Amino acid sequence: MSRIWWTTCCLTIVCLLVAGCDPPSPQGKLPPNGASKEPPQVTPGPVDPDAPEEYTTTASGLKYRIRRRSEGKKPTVKSIVKVHYRGQLQDGKIFDTTYGKMGQSTQFPVTQVIPGWTEGLQLIGEGGMIELDIPADLGYGSKGAGQLIPPDADLHFLVEILEVTP
Repeated sequence: MSRIWWTTCCLTIVCLLVAGCDPPSPQGKLPPNGASKEPPQVTPGPVDPDAPEEYTTTASGLKYRIRRRSEGKKPTVKSIVKVHYRGQLQDGKIFDTTYGKMGQSTQFPVTQVIPGWTEGLQLIGEGGMIELDIPADLGYGSKGAGQLIPPDADLHFLVEILEVTP
């Protein structure tokens, strides 16, 4: 009898201890992949009403159009940028985005992305928005990127620069 009583008491104490513990607070944790803690942004921000519809083509073959001008700090090859973006294949299929349900931005060094991004990001400053049409040779080339981006795929991105750190 005392063995059953002792086991019951131990189990009751363990249950009370477990029930009294709060789950870990997400407050002190960093979001994954360099994402920030700002409120979610589920759609792209506004576009300048007089933003051009035509694209400009650079010497490398990158096509871009600035959707929102900015007088903010422009990134260099040594900068780290915090951005929101949406990446699509030419058929319109979205393969990656920071918008949506979670809406958290991401950040990275300007030179640790595909060459089309490295070039395009330096064309606008903090607060700016740009559309990039990136030919395959400035994107993932003949290898593609896993299951999402086929070989020799031209890519389309909408990018907003939220912050530039030198």
